Amino acid sequence: MLRGNFPAKIDAQGRIKIPSAHRKILVATYGMEVFVTSVTGKNVLIYPLPEWEKLETRMIEPPKMLPGKLKFLRNTSYFGQMAKVDRQGRVLIPPHLREAAAVEGVDVDVIGQLNSLEVWNRSRFQKVLESDPYTDQDSVSLADIGI
Repeated sequence: MLRGNFPAKIDAQGRIKIPSAHRKILVATYGMEVFVTSVTGKNVLIYPLPEWEKLETRMIEPPKMLPGKLKFLRNTSYFGQMAKVDRQGRVLIPPHLREAAAVEGVDVDVIGQLNSLEVWNRSRFQKVLESDPYTDQDSVSLADIGI
């Protein structure tokens, strides 16, 4: 499982070095191929290819014309590209996604989301935490599904 938050930087060539704690699990469990994308452009999502393929399998099932599904596919295809973790543990983030997510030249956080990674501009993520705090209603929602 990919968990925890680790700071990182995007290098001048637009690559992020996956933090070693995440990289060890990513490569050992899933291999070197990843799909780099975003749903909103506000952050970068890095999916191990086997996990992305599972999601694609679910997305191809009916109903195919569901508006949310079409938007999800449109956006993840627009922002998305296949990539490989190189020998130094780096992954290239597409230029238009780096720009949209505002991750160039700033501190970023690489956050484990169990089967994927999120890369956030640190100050942008701090604003998300402040504007959308965890609430009692969130706890109730989780309790409803047994968590």
